[in-house]
Amino acid sequence: MNKADLINKIADDTGITKTQANAAIDSFTEAVTKTLRGGGKVTLVGFGTFLISKRKARKGRNPQTKEEITIKARKVARFKAGKELASKL
Repeated sequence: MNKADLINKIADDTGITKTQANAAIDSFTEAVTKTLRGGGKVTLVGFGTFLISKRKARKGRNPQTKEEITIKARKVARFKAGKELASKL
């Protein structure tokens, strides 16, 4: 499912326009992004939690030259499924 499919599904299920559904999705993603950027986490009970995870610097290898390289430490966004969502899969 892509964003357009999700917009159509939300609009059909809730009876709102596609423009309103798109605005709601954009608002949600912006709120999650701002919260994660600020170091927080977003928890939707029963669905899951969006959080930031830190990856340590590590050694890697360039697949073309086989030369060893250092991959920098960085922060990555993660999603951890809640119990209800996990049980429905």
